[in-house]
Amino acid sequence: MVLVSLPFEIPITATDRYTVLPSPVGDLLLLGNGSQLTGLHFGDNPHARIGCTEDAMAFVDVRQQLSEYFANDRTHFDLRLAPSGTAFQLTVWAALTEIEEGETSGYGDIAIKIGSPGAARAVGAANHVNPIAIIVPCHRVIGADGSLTGFGGGLDVKRQLLDHEIPGLF
Repeated sequence: MVLVSLPFEIPITATDRYTVLPSPVGDLLLLGNGSQLTGLHFGDNPHARIGCTEDAMAFVDVRQQLSEYFANDRTHFDLRLAPSGTAFQLTVWAALTEIEEGETSGYGDIAIKIGSPGAARAVGAANHVNPIAIIVPCHRVIGADGSLTGFGGGLDVKRQLLDHEIPGLF
């Protein structure tokens, strides 16, 4: 069994702050506790930010690194991430962070990488609920036949992100 090191932190406090960041792929909802990012979702989802206070200053580093990414000046993120999920989900999400920009992977490939070769569907389910889109690059996971597969931001956004990283792939 291959163990994937988890690049995530245990949340210091509950998610209590948010901001909405305009981007080339639409608005991005950033959620966190002021020092750790716990969520990055497509669109301004009022349900996801219930109980949170808007605070753009809490996400200066996230906004800066995402701006650099979209300007093609950054290929890796260096942020404090604290997603909430099961041990299996955290392992899958950690494996996603190892897919380099300019590369794609399949669900079965990730299942093998994490030591669960028969768990491609479970990997897909974990990928589907990834709480930190783009930075934990679930958009780099494609079907075994090389096709675009489901994506929380929609297939058009997935295509835009992949075209940003790998021009002409789709």
